[in-house]
Amino acid sequence: MDYIIIVAGGKGQRMGAEVPKQFLPVGGRPILMHTLERFRQYSEALQIILVLPHEQHEYWRDLCREHGFAVEHRVVDGGATRFHSSYNGLCAIPDDEKGVVGIHDGVRPFVSVDVIARCFETARNEQACIPVGPVTDTLRYIDSHGGGKNVQRADYRVVQTPQTFDITLLKRAFAQALAPDSHHSEFTDDASVVEALGCQVQMVEGNRENIKITTPFDLLVAEALLKQ
Repeated sequence: MDYIIIVAGGKGQRMGAEVPKQFLPVGGRPILMHTLERFRQYSEALQIILVLPHEQHEYWRDLCREHGFAVEHRVVDGGATRFHSSYNGLCAIPDDEKGVVGIHDGVRPFVSVDVIARCFETARNEQACIPVGPVTDTLRYIDSHGGGKNVQRADYRVVQTPQTFDITLLKRAFAQALAPDSHHSEFTDDASVVEALGCQVQMVEGNRENIKITTPFDLLVAEALLKQ
């Protein structure tokens, strides 16, 4: 059985809003609803796990009632960090479950169904997969002394989500990462947890519209994308 863990623990600080960013409206409905619907479009059988801070659960239930939101999903408590929130979502999957699990940012509502399918199928064959996109801006490396130099952007990729993995592999990776001598702060994303095991992560092409909505400007872009 396949799962998607949608992590939504934002407090909206960069957005400058009182309401956490995952609940801000785009097209008249919370961003998070658009995200869950996109994964339901990919598969009716996909098991959806939503990770939210405990204090936001009731607010989310109220929003679902208000908007008549009927996409089936399970809500679990978020953790102190993104790492721990991903782990809490993973713990909601039985240890003996076989299949693929994806982890996705709740404020990325415009991932395409094609990208979701590529990620899940690649992880099914290769165990670990991330969607990436090209770097379009010039990149500059800054050293510890404040100096720097431009670097070849062709050598880099922008990483998106969902990041998808064999369930057994991801559980093993998180178990190792939780060992007393491990350093959670060194993991930049879920793929880096798996790479710490020595596993290679495959890359597939993402979609340009798969933006992470974190600023007021991103909200304007999101409204424009939704109108398309």
